Amino acid sequence: MFPSRAGKVLLVAAVAGVAVAAPLSTVTLDYGTFTGLTDATNEIVYFRGVKFADAPVGALRWQAPVSPPTMHLGNVNATQYAAECIATTQTTTSSTTAEDCLFINVFIPIATTATSALPVLVYFHGGGFEGGTAAGAPPENIIQNSAKPLIFATVQYRLGQFGFLGGTPVANNGALNAGLLDQKAALVWIQRYISKFGGDPRRVTIWGESAGAGSTMFHLVGNDGANGNLFHQAMGDSPSLSFLPHYTDSFVEDLFTQFAGFAGCGSSGTGDAIMACLRAAPVNTIASAGSKILGNRTSSLYPLAPIADGKFIATRPVEAFKSGLFARVPVLFGSNTNEGAHWSAGLANPAANTSEANATETTVYNFITGQFSTFTRASFDKAIAELYPLADYNNSFSLQGQQMYGEMRYICSAVLIAGAAHDFGLPAYQYHWDNPTLSSDHGADLNAFFDGTRTFDADDQAIVNAMRGYFTSFVTDGTPVAANAITWPSAVDSNGSPRIFLHPGDLSLENVTEALSERCAFWHGLSGEIST
Repeated sequence: MFPSRAGKVLLVAAVAGVAVAAPLSTVTLDYGTFTGLTDATNEIVYFRGVKFADAPVGALRWQAPVSPPTMHLGNVNATQYAAECIATTQTTTSSTTAEDCLFINVFIPIATTATSALPVLVYFHGGGFEGGTAAGAPPENIIQNSAKPLIFATVQYRLGQFGFLGGTPVANNGALNAGLLDQKAALVWIQRYISKFGGDPRRVTIWGESAGAGSTMFHLVGNDGANGNLFHQAMGDSPSLSFLPHYTDSFVEDLFTQFAGFAGCGSSGTGDAIMACLRAAPVNTIASAGSKILGNRTSSLYPLAPIADGKFIATRPVEAFKSGLFARVPVLFGSNTNEGAHWSAGLANPAANTSEANATETTVYNFITGQFSTFTRASFDKAIAELYPLADYNNSFSLQGQQMYGEMRYICSAVLIAGAAHDFGLPAYQYHWDNPTLSSDHGADLNAFFDGTRTFDADDQAIVNAMRGYFTSFVTDGTPVAANAITWPSAVDSNGSPRIFLHPGDLSLENVTEALSERCAFWHGLSGEIST
């Protein structure tokens, strides 16, 4: 591993009397000095809980983040994770969550110096834009399994009603998609400060899973592709192509009205007065109001999510990728076989829960419209008649619904992004995780990266090792390469084929099938109807 080799180089140079830069354990920025945790066993220096913006509280609620922090922080012990952002399911803050949660974690190989100029991998966590935490993405398997040294950073951003409250009052007196703006502020922070940690701001790759991969997608299409050189490559595991209504659409305006009512501000008068009331409300009032939103949306999984704001997201993803309005950078995206499994079973409304014994085609339709409210029955009927006939799923409404949802939201999104990158002359890599032992459900591929020191059986370990090698080499060299694994070629067609097939005992290449291509074309052809 790099730290051991680099450490030896530094030691030899020191013995020989050659002047060398000292490895980093403390970093001084213009607003504070941060001392990390040096772990000789893992050969990593952990800079945890580095504040990158002012606390988004009071007057700064639903405003763009103020970054870098305006107050000098002095000497900061950066050895422990800071507070996590408040999840929408919470009714109050907790000992580990707070509004003041805009922190970045920077993990560097132990021998890194201020002049190392290492490539940087930035990770956005998943959680439906309503939950999750950066602490769920530890760095060991990334840094230790990279053939060449890299820096790994994880970012926290406002969630749910704190980060994605929409509606005209917010647009007129605040910032829409504040959570995405938090992420962008972290990328600007990296451009300004990562060299202090031994990183190269000219070699930044963004990455995420689920909503985190959706985030990388939104940064690709943000500002119609004018990313300001904030990143130079993008990766995504199961990119979430979610319902993206305009902030003035009734779906969003109704959510705002309902939220303001739950927070006790609904009768405050004008939109500005309501916003003033909301900003003055105690944090637990805001937390509780968001939780009540979920309690009243029993057919919806993640109603408080990114929206089309006409500014950062001026063009929705499907149109943006088809028309070339996205950042022209190399991409690596993929998905899992059973992306749509189990989602419906968690819905409280039995009329939208396809696991119910009395489920019907209408139940499947209700499940899908709970996530894409403008999806018409006519389009649904066409889909089940021509593309998803019940007989293909053992007459199981649950299996039929999960296949539709998994493809329209996740699987076809990876196909879209990789295919569009290819069509516009960019390197594009696509994968397909299929694993009956570790699971092929949504998020199962993260076993390869964030499952600690777990030891897998031989076939699974080979897949895990390959994933780690492919992903980290893409970050360091722009091409996914893994030891003792097949060559992963760049896409050669508009479906992003060939995909690398990650199955225990079968690491191979496959093309996106004609049937899947047809189904993806159907969903993407409905982008105007379902606001994707």
